[in-house]
Amino acid sequence: MNSPKLNEDLRKIVEARHHDPFSVLGRHAEGKQVVVRAYFQDCTQVAIAEGDLPMERIPGTDIFEWRGAADQVPERYRFIWRDSGHHQHITHDPYNFPAQLSDFDLHLFAEGKHWHAYRFLGAHPKTLDDVGGVLFSVWAPNAERVSVVGDFNNWDGRAHPMRVRGDSGVWELFIPEIGPGVLYKFEIRNRNNGNILLKSDPYGQAFEQRPKTASIVADETPFNWRDQAWMDKRKSADWLHAPMSIFEVHLGSWQRGSEGEFLNYRELAKLLVEYVLEMGFSHIELLPISEHPYDPSWGYQTTGYYAPTSRFGSPDDFRWFVDHCHQHGIGVLLDWVPAHFPKDAHGLAFFDGQTLYEHADPRRGEHLDWSTLIFDYGRHEVKNFLLSNALYWLEEFHLDGLRVDAVASMLYLDYSREDWVPNKYGGRENLEAIEFLRELNTVVHGECPGILVMAEESTAWPQVTHPTHLGGLGFSLKWNMGWMNDTLEYISKDPIYRRYHQGELTFSMIYAFTENFLLPFSHDEVVHGKGSMLNKMPGDEWQRFANLRLLYTYMFTHPGKKLLFMGTEFGQGTEWDATGVLDWYVLGYAFHEKLQRLVKDLNRLDTAQRPLHQYDFDDRGFEWVDCHDAENSVLVYQRKSDDEALVIALNLTPTPRTGYRIGVPKAGAYHELLNSDSDYYGGSNLVNGSGSLVAEKQPWMNNPHSLNVLLPPLGGIILKAGESPTVGRVEKPVTALGRSNTVEPKPKINTKNSKEKPASTK
Repeated sequence: MNSPKLNEDLRKIVEARHHDPFSVLGRHAEGKQVVVRAYFQDCTQVAIAEGDLPMERIPGTDIFEWRGAADQVPERYRFIWRDSGHHQHITHDPYNFPAQLSDFDLHLFAEGKHWHAYRFLGAHPKTLDDVGGVLFSVWAPNAERVSVVGDFNNWDGRAHPMRVRGDSGVWELFIPEIGPGVLYKFEIRNRNNGNILLKSDPYGQAFEQRPKTASIVADETPFNWRDQAWMDKRKSADWLHAPMSIFEVHLGSWQRGSEGEFLNYRELAKLLVEYVLEMGFSHIELLPISEHPYDPSWGYQTTGYYAPTSRFGSPDDFRWFVDHCHQHGIGVLLDWVPAHFPKDAHGLAFFDGQTLYEHADPRRGEHLDWSTLIFDYGRHEVKNFLLSNALYWLEEFHLDGLRVDAVASMLYLDYSREDWVPNKYGGRENLEAIEFLRELNTVVHGECPGILVMAEESTAWPQVTHPTHLGGLGFSLKWNMGWMNDTLEYISKDPIYRRYHQGELTFSMIYAFTENFLLPFSHDEVVHGKGSMLNKMPGDEWQRFANLRLLYTYMFTHPGKKLLFMGTEFGQGTEWDATGVLDWYVLGYAFHEKLQRLVKDLNRLDTAQRPLHQYDFDDRGFEWVDCHDAENSVLVYQRKSDDEALVIALNLTPTPRTGYRIGVPKAGAYHELLNSDSDYYGGSNLVNGSGSLVAEKQPWMNNPHSLNVLLPPLGGIILKAGESPTVGRVEKPVTALGRSNTVEPKPKINTKNSKEKPASTK
């Protein structure tokens, strides 16, 4: 290898550090002749197939060379070569194809304006001059050399070095005679220190199952979508004034196979759609399914931003999942994680041997709490990576929206740290992240009309859901973490003390209409020692279930869209365990099964009754009747639409209130639409009868009429003038897009992986 006959270019090829192998390898004119050079490892002889022209090995190297008249070698030639095992191969020369990436694509990418960067970066099957192969490209500006390695070249970085495209930092190479299913990575040599790294493709669209980490060339055959009706309707859907109830799901632990194995996306789709239709939810929200190496991270430690995790099947399997949901009137949302990424050696961290995707300053580039890295939102190519990724999920998989994780950590430079660097104005706001979020919302809403982008933002940052042109961040919805925390703090107290804390429930109405709020009881509230939703409730078993029924009645009658994490709908007793499966067996116990009935009917009531959803974000949709009876821990309020009103009364103590007078907006007969204390839901059945309640012309609580009602213990009632009683259930749910759902048979839930005893009945 150190032969003095080698010039510098050949030496760099041999040492695998040449930035432009095309200047050495391939076909080159030399006066009236041409020279053809090729690198072959583990090779005994090589010839140019056209003309059977033998090539000579350059001594001490694996470089082979042929010289001769130009007309002896065509523009597209092939090599015939024999390996050390005497097996013969034939292949086109990858260094005989011109550069493929357009200058325009590279220009847009460098400016951070290429919204579909995934279409040219990564690995893409391609046919050039009737030769099939794969075009690889990757951004690595600090590299001295980048190679494609894989099972097709024995993972040898000397075999397929790439060419760099000017000062773009983008490297590319077309490798003929390979295709979908091929395993690959990028081998990167840093130009400053010579360190060599082996990295998965940041834009890879498929990966091996963990613990393996290789990228896989994805099959780009178009998927046969069948959801055009849904997609067309979504563009003009008025989601602001439509019912929305979201079922949050972790696919790995919602349901598994009989032997504890993960189910395929298609199997999960069938089971989930049946269940969600039965329960009356309008949307499914998936915890992150982008590829991740560590199961207990729940998907939040993403290494493959452009790949649905292979745990549950292929990218097309996931497309089938979404398509199936849409055909049954169910929207699909995805938890998306642009706030941080893990330090795994094969991932984005120090991708080309230096800080690249992460901010160079550790005070802005690392989350100490999570031991993860923070994206450099001020770098165009990084911002482009994330913008393109958001569109990738929305466009390529027809998703109906994204829930953006940990937005608060993006907005503040001092988030959970004492050592921080102020912005150029001396403030704590992360200006680059703010600009990125605004651009994100502008782009995705412009490109994908009708989609939702939801912010998990836990502070009082102003105008999260206001339009960007008015100074807002441009999100569709904001998770109401304040409401969630205050409500859980209140409901966890012994009822004897609740009269001192009524403000924790009423406070939310001071700010309820400042943003488009979503009310979440999410996965975060049932892990890490917080206890299940059921076991947050005080009292004995009956009281815990009554409190939970009361809590859900309050939630579904409070302004804002709704979200429940899987298992909370039937009162799972144990904390969520992502390594197991939900305790489906508890549905064999009456309290759990009847709690599930309540959630079904709350969902259907939310859909059927316009006052519960028309003005979720507008004070026209809510009016206090009485919020001051702290002594009895009673709340009374109205939910209103343009032409109707519901009266809701909550008794937050175990003491029944008989003859309790409440104000109502008009005269006439009132009926209970729902009573959470009905025996149908597992309560004591203190209901207001099957007949009607007649309003008296006696002003009360700033209303012209009033009713004497029975307030059940730890119960909530929903009343409506002139409505026939439906204390049991409300039929014929309607989705957020206005499509009627047919309640299908209850899915066959596997209980084999569940625990043996119901923790909630101890």
